[in-house]
Amino acid sequence: MRTATLGGTGVRVTELAFGAAGIGNLYRPVADEAAFAAVNAAWDAGIRTFDTAPHYGLGLSERRLGAALRGRPRDAYTVSTKVGRLLRPNPQGGRGDDLAHGFAVPDTHQRVWDFSADGVLRSLEASLDRLGLDRVEIALLHDPDDHAEQALTEAYPALERLRDEGVVKAIGIGTNQCALPARFLRETDIDVVLLAGRYTLLEQQALAEVLPEAAASGRSLIIGGVFNSGLLTDPKPGATYDYTPAPRPVLDRALHLKSVTERHGVPLRTAALHFPFGHLAVASVLTGARSAEEVRDTVEQLRHPVPAAVWDELRAEGLLAHGTPTPIALPPEESP
Repeated sequence: MRTATLGGTGVRVTELAFGAAGIGNLYRPVADEAAFAAVNAAWDAGIRTFDTAPHYGLGLSERRLGAALRGRPRDAYTVSTKVGRLLRPNPQGGRGDDLAHGFAVPDTHQRVWDFSADGVLRSLEASLDRLGLDRVEIALLHDPDDHAEQALTEAYPALERLRDEGVVKAIGIGTNQCALPARFLRETDIDVVLLAGRYTLLEQQALAEVLPEAAASGRSLIIGGVFNSGLLTDPKPGATYDYTPAPRPVLDRALHLKSVTERHGVPLRTAALHFPFGHLAVASVLTGARSAEEVRDTVEQLRHPVPAAVWDELRAEGLLAHGTPTPIALPPEESP
């Protein structure tokens, strides 16, 4: 599996990254065996980049990911985790669940927003403990949308010091909106943006500012949410977009995309997975998985060629703006 380097950091990421929210019991329980099998399948497929966060299952994702990677050569893989939410014991913990936040786990802890410098240090220390690792390569500010000023003036400088000291190798921001990462790219020296849902076959908001800012300064993006919360895997009434039922105009656009790709024998989810690689600033695409089968399906879609005629027709149909970068069709053995 091909790799890329995040800017000048020396951090290598594989073209596919494993998103570990699913093994944190996102929406529904996942057995330990299934979670470990998913990570093992990713490893067997050549995936060496793994993303997690304290938020995912109140630490369950980090614990499971660390356990599944234990025994693997530490220099052979890259781990990213996130700061901004501290986990504190819930005085009423264990009596309910965490489904209000999307995770099928007991509510043993509470999330507390904290983008202070001390909060960054405590968050990272707790994550390393849950992961059972002595380091992570990438530390990201997690969804600082409503805490922008504190994230810029307190959390970011703390991450910058950790990078200078060699505690982490790359720092950045992870979010599902474009305005704040564009600001971080302009005003700070972050290395990477993890952007979810805003650079997909369905919508390309990131082309306005985020991607040009990153490209101009030699920095990188990891693209998540390429299926727009599932809509681009199977568009139909009731399908989700941004974690809620897709509005009719959005659903109709997804169905139009599907009709074009399938005319060329390409599943919609395949085209959606390939699409972000057309931009030179995109280093990796992050997809979540809760089972070995889901991992293997994603890898299969990545190996499925997408002919240039697909992108040409999408432009002709007005589904991609002219000038939108699209992947170059490569021979199968070289394709992402």
